Amino acid sequence: MRFLTRLALLALWCSATAHAGTAIVIGGALKNDNDAVWQRIVDEAGGAGARIAVFATAAANPERSAGLIVAALNRHGASAEAIPVAPRLKDVDLQASLNDPALIDKVAASKAVFFSGGAQEYIVDTLLPGGQVTPMLKAIRAVFDGGGVVAGTSAGAAIMSRMMFRDAQDNLQILKGQWREGREYDRGLGFVGPYLFVDQHFLKRGRIGRMLPAMRAFGYTLGLGVEENTAAVIKGSEVEIVGARGALLVDLSQAGSDARLPAFNLRGALLSYLDRGDRHDLKTGVTTPAAHKLREPRIDPAASDYKPYLQTDPYFLDILADNAIVTAMAQLLDGPAPDVRGLAFRAKPRPGDLQPDLGFEFRLYKGPGLVGWFSGALGGEDYTVLKARLDVIPVRVAQPLFTPLAAH
Repeated sequence: MRFLTRLALLALWCSATAHAGTAIVIGGALKNDNDAVWQRIVDEAGGAGARIAVFATAAANPERSAGLIVAALNRHGASAEAIPVAPRLKDVDLQASLNDPALIDKVAASKAVFFSGGAQEYIVDTLLPGGQVTPMLKAIRAVFDGGGVVAGTSAGAAIMSRMMFRDAQDNLQILKGQWREGREYDRGLGFVGPYLFVDQHFLKRGRIGRMLPAMRAFGYTLGLGVEENTAAVIKGSEVEIVGARGALLVDLSQAGSDARLPAFNLRGALLSYLDRGDRHDLKTGVTTPAAHKLREPRIDPAASDYKPYLQTDPYFLDILADNAIVTAMAQLLDGPAPDVRGLAFRAKPRPGDLQPDLGFEFRLYKGPGLVGWFSGALGGEDYTVLKARLDVIPVRVAQPLFTPLAAH
């Protein structure tokens, strides 16, 4: 696939985001007591009294979901209101609400729009049926284009980029190339612009396994995977991480692959873990760590006085496990080995798996630009890691993986 040069990408980025508002991409599982995220949504919308339209379009129980979101936003000073546009909303005519001029005007007069979690296909199928922009979606985009906010959690985050995962829970199957348009992936609503791919529940569910092939297939060079109970506040090219944890930034601008190999493969990807409080400029590529990180020494494996703190040299038997990729990146940054490796594979094949013996080795390795910071100031062992290099290599995994020893 032919990719844009970085210079062309930056020029297009500037023109595409010149008049856009603020997108707040929340990685799902947003807790009621996460004041940092809830308050940031209200503040970005204008502060006390900000009018926020809440869409529980994706929710299994829209009335309950919208009620909880409205209450949380209003507790933080907003004037939020549920918009009854949801396929699963009982005793409400979806098409009548979707085309109600009074509701459309109410949305257009808001300073922010919030999309709940649930099933993202309901959002796209309702607001953009068959690729046709509805008047309600026009009103939402007018809020954003006028400098307002569009925020979304989980499913509401998935719809933020121009392409999205529709229903793709099996990361390994995506790596193996078993995914279809309209089933596992679909168009999104594009609030973060055409050149950034976003995903949610990212570290908890090991979704690096599905992001990498999606970015290659859709022509993205930049991807942002946001962790649960965490938000990425995106304003133009500026990204700030707010909340409980962080987000993984994937840069494929220098990446390549070997067309001779009969499965997905990748070499030279750059991964950066942006922790809470960190800022990153997508246009310049410059990261500014949080203030509490900058009070600590920078970790630079290329420095003459580098002394790795982590003395182990682990091999990750499930690199797609909960937070495994970021743990491996921290090990690479602050450990003695030149590389850290892990496997993505399935020891027990599932029905319908066309390639049960296919797996992938993830090799993270040190290279120019790898630096980071560590801090325990917020009560955890928190790293920021910039520019870890990654290769993904298809491998054949034995079936069965092991056999018991025989008794003598």
